[in-house]
Amino acid sequence: MNVELRHLRYFIAVAEELHFGRAAQRLNISQPPLSQQIQHLEQEINAQLFTRTNRSVQLTPAGRLFLQDARAIMLHVEQATGRAARVHSGQEGELRIGFTSSAPFTGLVSDALYQFRQRWPEVHIQMQENNTRQQLAPLHEARLDLGVMRNTPLPNDLQHRVLLREPLCAVVHWAHPLADAESISIQLLANEPFVFFDPQGGTALYGEILALLHRYQIQPFITQEVGEAMTILGLVATGLGVSILPASFRRARLADVVWIPLQESDAISEVWLVWSATREPTAQMANMMTLMLKNAEN
Repeated sequence: MNVELRHLRYFIAVAEELHFGRAAQRLNISQPPLSQQIQHLEQEINAQLFTRTNRSVQLTPAGRLFLQDARAIMLHVEQATGRAARVHSGQEGELRIGFTSSAPFTGLVSDALYQFRQRWPEVHIQMQENNTRQQLAPLHEARLDLGVMRNTPLPNDLQHRVLLREPLCAVVHWAHPLADAESISIQLLANEPFVFFDPQGGTALYGEILALLHRYQIQPFITQEVGEAMTILGLVATGLGVSILPASFRRARLADVVWIPLQESDAISEVWLVWSATREPTAQMANMMTLMLKNAEN
């Protein structure tokens, strides 16, 4: 069977006008080719769709039923093409973003997500919380479109842009002797009981902060190892030790925790936006990247 969409358009026009001349005018074609195409359609589907006399054109029972189906098909095609165009332009579709536990505390990331939702509400954003190490394989395998993570060595097929460089701060209990200091040297933490990340947890902050301590010949006295930064804050709030975390976690606002800036100029952590270097970014990806990088510049 060789029925094309133009056959359906021609049939619908004749069925609605019940006049070949007016239908041809509506379609901006001449009447003889229109009549030929309707005859071809009837032959293809092996059914008479119209009864014709010199004075009138009427739908047959088969024609009335075919009109319902033809309209439904054309509507579905119109919806499908419109949806495809909107997905292509970034107005609809899906965006899969991996993020570390610290990302929601970073203002530029949360602002970009809010702005994106306001401008493109029909795009479904699927957020997946993973530590930095856990995001690499999904980005490589196209199971994630974008990753928001801490600075870490990347494989060759991934590329990044720096979203944020933020200070690392000492985190102590409010009653700790250092709590009233405006800033401190990292050396003052050398002999303190340390609440720190589990080395098996996969967070980039583990290696980043440990490297900072080692640069200043500090071997931390780690008494508690946990998987998440929020757990670290909770244990510091109970007085079980001190820690070092990025300043963005201040937004957690724990009353019993005091944040103290470190005086060392290299006590800095970077937040990266990461994506595949081998895939062409979709419109949805490009729009989100533009928002995040614009916020990073401001």
